[in-house]
Amino acid sequence: MVLHFLAPASTDAEVGETVVLTGAEAKHAAVVRRVRVGETVTIGDGSGVWLTGTVEDVSASQVTVRVTERRTHQPPSSRILLAQALAKGDRDELAVQAACELGVDGIIPWQAARSVSRWEGAKAAKGRERWAAIVREAAKQAHRAWVPDVTEVHSTAQLAARAQAERMLVLDPTAEHRLTGIRPDGRDVVLVVGPEGGIAPEELARLEDAGAERVRLGDTVLRTSTAGPAAIAVLSGILGRW
Repeated sequence: MVLHFLAPASTDAEVGETVVLTGAEAKHAAVVRRVRVGETVTIGDGSGVWLTGTVEDVSASQVTVRVTERRTHQPPSSRILLAQALAKGDRDELAVQAACELGVDGIIPWQAARSVSRWEGAKAAKGRERWAAIVREAAKQAHRAWVPDVTEVHSTAQLAARAQAERMLVLDPTAEHRLTGIRPDGRDVVLVVGPEGGIAPEELARLEDAGAERVRLGDTVLRTSTAGPAAIAVLSGILGRW
């Protein structure tokens, strides 16, 4: 399998020019993945640019790649966003990682009423950075041309405000309608996943009042770490991505 790397500064590189991987990415390529001179690799900038090239020089501090092909991937017309409630342990991080590998286009950390984990003060910035790092590595592993954004942590009020412009689907095992019955309407889709204790009744009411739709995946109750990724897989089929 062709190895893939991320280099945001590669945006302007054309066929025949070189791209130089430096820092942690160079170390990962040279020391961890052990790329060799003459090997074909791909490089993305995380914003649609996709380069194919041949490795010309390798050291622990930098890897030089000569570009042989350049393509640009357009973003999807209808994005899938995951509003993932903060959860204890690493369950929310597992959800974020799997969601990115499965094709989510953006991550919205949600401070739900029943979230055990709390992102407050400096912890909010550190949490967002942690999730962004997970997303970046998952996108690279999945060979994605677009690396999803991770927004600042949202309150329920901020999440409800998004329902004005985006189609919001709240995963609720008690909902009457199934996710498989949803039909695209051209808007971005925000999937809302609650924490371990579920979404509080007052939060469900507030989101519904703002225009959100409650949907269920099936007849079983999934963990917060698996509900989002499962729903993304279903939506990918509905939207014709898979």
